[in-house]
Amino acid sequence: MRYEGLIYRPPSEARSLIIQITVGCSHNRCRFCSMYKDKVFRVRKAEEIERDLVEMSRYYPNVKRIFLADGDALCLAGSKLLRVLGLIKDLFPKCERVSIYGSASDALRKTPDELEALRDAGLGMVYIGAESGNPEVLRRIEKGVTREQLIDAVRRIEEAGLNSSVTFISGMGGRELWREHAADSASMLGEMDPSYASLLTLMVDKAAPIYEDIREGRFELLSAEMVLDETELFLRCVDMKGPCVFRSNHASNYLSLRGDLPQDKEAMLAEIAEAKSDLGSLKPEYFRAL
Repeated sequence: MRYEGLIYRPPSEARSLIIQITVGCSHNRCRFCSMYKDKVFRVRKAEEIERDLVEMSRYYPNVKRIFLADGDALCLAGSKLLRVLGLIKDLFPKCERVSIYGSASDALRKTPDELEALRDAGLGMVYIGAESGNPEVLRRIEKGVTREQLIDAVRRIEEAGLNSSVTFISGMGGRELWREHAADSASMLGEMDPSYASLLTLMVDKAAPIYEDIREGRFELLSAEMVLDETELFLRCVDMKGPCVFRSNHASNYLSLRGDLPQDKEAMLAEIAEAKSDLGSLKPEYFRAL
């Protein structure tokens, strides 16, 4: 099997077999992101995908998890995804979960019946990058979807019986909009009520368009202490039914947090308060990574 370009996957898919069914990201205009800038988006041919699955089944017949890449592989037509899922079921009988990256637009283009069919065929998890719940932040980063579309997409996924995993990025509003970003992201999380949610911390690669904004002073990154303030405000504002598995333990985070919302909210706030009293306990910059 040969991958095209760099391959990205969620941290929780570290031990999954990765099958590339699309190349790149169909949107590929988010200003903070440099992940797919070296690729031209395309859907891989069915015979290429089948060849990879057959080959990998010879090496890893007992694989438990499979992740479908690249950036928004959910954009494939339902019939094509069902074919891929059917092959996985036949070739990997011990596979327990198939996951996929998807955008809000991808999910909204699928009917409830299509999403339920994908669930019945073995799809278990859809990862969606929301980044922020604030409309102005979404506009500035050129996310390409609205707050309302993001909420509707996650609700549609969950109502179809699939798990959604939604990512927010601390610092995405910069110093100008950090309060709005925190509060609106928290309210969005409550309205979505996903199965899983994660909070990363903004780190910028020089290939990302926003890098020029930072270099020229149009966007100011948050300090580590401000990230703690923002995370604290985010958690204080969270009001959701749950249960939602929450993680903020990515390599980019200054402070590692994990718990379930809403029940572990106060415990995580206490961890933040303790960290604020001893900033030396935070992860040093040289240990942080994308």
